[in-house]
Amino acid sequence: YPCKRTLPRRLREEQMKRFCKAQAIQRRLEEIEVTFRELEQQGIKLEKFLRDEGGSPADQKTQWMNQLLYLVQKKNSLMSEESDLMIAVQELKLEEQQWQLDQQLRWYMEKEEALKTPEDRAAEQEILAQLLEVVDKRNALIHMQEEKRLSEL
Repeated sequence: YPCKRTLPRRLREEQMKRFCKAQAIQRRLEEIEVTFRELEQQGIKLEKFLRDEGGSPADQKTQWMNQLLYLVQKKNSLMSEESDLMIAVQELKLEEQQWQLDQQLRWYMEKEEALKTPEDRAAEQEILAQLLEVVDKRNALIHMQEEKRLSEL
C-alpha cells in the first residue's frame, strides 16, 4: 500500500506547485503594472519636452525621440510578457480544474459497477464530459501560445 500513501502526497505537492506558480505570476503582473505606470509618466514628460522645447538643439530632440521610441519598445515587450502570463494563469486554472475532475472521476470509477446508482452513472458521464472539455481548452491554449510564438518570430 505505499502507492496509496504517496499518491495523495504527490498530488498535494503538485497542487502546491501550481499555487506557488500562480503567486509568482500575480507578483510579476503587479510589477508589470507598476512599470507600465512609470513608463507612461516618462513618456508624458518626453512628449512635453518635445512639444514645448521649440528652441532646443536638434541633437537634444533626437535624443528625446530615441528615448520615447525606447519606452514604446519596452512597453510593447511588457505587454507581450503580460499576455504570456495571462495565458499561464488560464493554464493553471485549467490544470487545477482537471485535477479536481480527475479526483471526482476516480471516486466514481473506483466504485463497484454493481453498486452504482443511475445518478452515479450520470454524474460519472457528466464529469467525463467536463474533463474532456477542460482538456480541449488546454489544447486550445497551447495552440494559441504556439501561434503567438510563431507570429513574434
